Amino acid sequence: MTATTQTADNNRMKFEDAFKRLEEVVGKMEKGDMSLDASLKSFEEGIKLSRFLTSRLEEAEGRVMLLLKDEKGVLSETPFDAEPEMESSEDSGT
Repeated sequence: MTATTQTADNNRMKFEDAFKRLEEVVGKMEKGDMSLDASLKSFEEGIKLSRFLTSRLEEAEGRVMLLLKDEKGVLSETPFDAEPEMESSEDSGT
């Protein structure tokens, strides 16, 4: 196991660093000039990094959902790109 993978396993690696490392691993494997053993080790590292990244994204999603809950604990799903609804004078008929 590499130091990068050990760090990812311990949840101490930053998301951005893990993503960059995964891109490096994939790029290296896409070249196709690795031995079988090296390919397997890289594949294993890539899977571990992918799982780490997925876990971090799920954590972030959970935190966002908590922040979107109202005071009664009801989740209101609003797309991030949507602007908050504001009553305009056109809507109120004035």
